[in-house]
Amino acid sequence: MRIDASIGVAVGESLIASSCVDVLHMKRPTKLQQLQQEPTTAVPAETDTVHRDFLSYLRGECHLSPNTIAAYGNDLRRFLDWVGQRDLKSLGVADLSTFVSSIAATHLSPASVARNVVAVRTFFKFLQLEGIVTRNPAELIATQKMWQRVPGVLSVRQVDRFLSSVKRSDRFAFRDRAVMEVLYATGCRASEVCGLQRADVHFDDKQIRCEGKGGKQRIVPLGGRAISALETYFARQRPDLAARSPRPVDHVFLSRSGRRLDRVQLWRMVKFYAIRVGIDPDISPHSLRHSFATHLLAGGADLRLVQEMLGHANIQTTQIYTHVEHSRLQRVHQQFHPRA
Repeated sequence: MRIDASIGVAVGESLIASSCVDVLHMKRPTKLQQLQQEPTTAVPAETDTVHRDFLSYLRGECHLSPNTIAAYGNDLRRFLDWVGQRDLKSLGVADLSTFVSSIAATHLSPASVARNVVAVRTFFKFLQLEGIVTRNPAELIATQKMWQRVPGVLSVRQVDRFLSSVKRSDRFAFRDRAVMEVLYATGCRASEVCGLQRADVHFDDKQIRCEGKGGKQRIVPLGGRAISALETYFARQRPDLAARSPRPVDHVFLSRSGRRLDRVQLWRMVKFYAIRVGIDPDISPHSLRHSFATHLLAGGADLRLVQEMLGHANIQTTQIYTHVEHSRLQRVHQQFHPRA
């Protein structure tokens, strides 16, 4: 799982700002410098207060997405429950390594364990900036290298079956078909699709504008089938759904009550239609994102362009999809190698 790079940027900017203050006020040491020079017996901050302030820091200074903040908040709650009544300033590398071992023993995935470690590291950086601790032992935590797992990907034939699973007799057939067509046509995350607004859809330009992690916006092309499904939904079903809302709504995809469709509803929708056509019940909206990237690369798309469409900050995140499709490499080898 990729961790938003804005954490490091935000922390780095905060440290630079702190250094500038030191230059301007050489006679006034910072609170952190005073703590480093003098022993302290201060009582550690209350758990709930620290937790709340950390989330505010992630939101206000790191500018992380709500989903990332929620995930880090849960990770921090797990860590603070493990800490219990111990003073945060008394924790060392050995203690934090024990914590990592304890959560790994609960059979969390390697990605989840790695995210917990990043959350703890960021938390201690926050404590340093606040002057609550003078050192960051979490910087030295070692974790097992994340496995390069190949994500679950549907074949082109499976995608065709899945997208054809919606029946005209289904209650929200036009909406459901449009949602799934957009998921596969754009490779957008579930939260990005749920967050789409009418102004983000540009039929004439055959593209949509979506807002990804950290508030980053990007433009993604729309295919002909997705455009057709959206136009039908806008004409034949969205007005009825919007009329059920107590207030005007601008989001593209609406629930049966006329409110914005949420990720849980989208997840259930995908599961329902996957089971209907006999596809792996573990399929999720993210499976269509994986399939989108894999099929583009298998067709010869440039890795950098796929990275841009997926909204990945680091191309290494996109490169995992190059491990999935081997048939294209075999074709290239057979075509160009003199002894193939």
